[in-house]
Amino acid sequence: MTAGAADPLAQDFVRFAVESGVLRFGEFKTKAGRVSPYFFNAGLFDDGAKLGTLGSFYARRLLASGIGFDMLFGPAYKGITLVAALAIELARLGRNVPFAYNRKEAKDHGEGGVVVGAAVRGRVLIVDDVISAGTSVRESIALIRAAGATPCGVALALDRQERAAENGRDADHSAVQFVTRELGLPVCAVATLDDLLQYLAPDPSLQASATAVQAYRDRYGV
Repeated sequence: MTAGAADPLAQDFVRFAVESGVLRFGEFKTKAGRVSPYFFNAGLFDDGAKLGTLGSFYARRLLASGIGFDMLFGPAYKGITLVAALAIELARLGRNVPFAYNRKEAKDHGEGGVVVGAAVRGRVLIVDDVISAGTSVRESIALIRAAGATPCGVALALDRQERAAENGRDADHSAVQFVTRELGLPVCAVATLDDLLQYLAPDPSLQASATAVQAYRDRYGV
């Protein structure tokens, strides 16, 4: 199992995700074709109370990270509600910043374009739930740069800490490490897979899940 002092914010978040039914245990097939013993579905933060609490977790982690930013950007689709929740919580804490998000398809009437919300300018922080392959982050970076702005970092709910799958093979890095090393962007995550393991470890009723998650970490982890 993982060692080291537990991160209180991360432990509170994992507990919240489990109690909300967002983080579940069992057998789930991932996009990479792996059978994962846990599944994190941010789409199940599906009412006002859950979304408000989620925004609070993001805001506390982001403000503690020291990442400088001027505005927020949420990749469609899950990033849309996440970026709005974070913007609302930051404003409540006295840091009112604009936000924007993209459409999957360009609109050819009305205001047109693929970006909705504030004008994309300055240092732009990307807000997403997890990074599996880094595709949405790369697309977001392209949109931000095309607008003449500067991508400055990524805020996530969960860092799965597992090797990315590239061309049908396991890479020697995770998607988060790719964003950090290759794209040069800092990433702050509310919680990581190690935090999840620390949450599972003390509870005898969760030992089967803890064993399965640890085995998955040993096989695919970075």
